[in-house]
Amino acid sequence: MHIDLPEKLYYGIGEVAEAFGVNTSLIRFWEKEFDALKPKKNAKGNRKFTPQDIKNLELIFHLVKERGFTLEGAKIHLKENKQKTLDRFEIIRKLESVKAELLKIKEQL
Repeated sequence: MHIDLPEKLYYGIGEVAEAFGVNTSLIRFWEKEFDALKPKKNAKGNRKFTPQDIKNLELIFHLVKERGFTLEGAKIHLKENKQKTLDRFEIIRKLESVKAELLKIKEQL
C-alpha cells in the first residue's frame, strides 16, 4: 500500500486515517497498543503525527493488515526484530514504488 501524504511537519489524525483507509478510532487504538506510536498533542488534545510517526504507523499497518499478524504478534515482532523488520519494510516499499513507476511507463507506451 502506498501512503500519499504531502510533506509537512505534522499531520492531523483525520489526514492520517484517510491516507491509510481506516477509521480514526483504529489509529487511536493502535496508539494505545503500540509504544512506537507517540503523536504529539496540542492544548486541545488533538493528535499531531510527525513523519516518523507515519513511518511507524506504516510498519504497524503492514504487519497487522497486510501480513496478518495479531496485535500481540506484531508487538513481539517489533520488539525482537525492529531493525531487521524496518530494513525489509523499506526495501518492500521501494520495490513497490519502482513497480508503480514501471506500470505507468507501460501504460504510456
